[in-house]
Amino acid sequence: MRPTDRKYSKSHEWVKLDGETALVGITDFAVQALSNGNESDLVHCDLPEAGRVLASGESFGEIESVKAVSDLYAPIAGEVLEINSAIEDHLEIVSRDPWGQGWILRLKPERKSLDGLMDAAEYEKYLATLAH
Repeated sequence: MRPTDRKYSKSHEWVKLDGETALVGITDFAVQALSNGNESDLVHCDLPEAGRVLASGESFGEIESVKAVSDLYAPIAGEVLEINSAIEDHLEIVSRDPWGQGWILRLKPERKSLDGLMDAAEYEKYLATLAH
């Protein structure tokens, strides 16, 4: 089961409210889809500058692996406060720990509601539909 302290999007990003801010990352499913389970398969990440305002569902960057390039989408609307600079040169952090140290950006949410996103159980059911 994925962590229950966050919400999930159909494009495989997660968001976790953290006081007045929200952390955004990609799920283990997204990491596996981009790589073959090898930490070194993720090779490049293009992230937005702090201060950029994102609409919910807007593409804010890309993550590239040796086998594919995938857009990253904002699961909620908000202003980019910070990007995880540690992952820019060390994407293996995302492969190893997509739920913790592998977060991608911190937002100041437009609002605190996470309506329209799935909880962990709903995300698990959604993933099961993709397997068929």
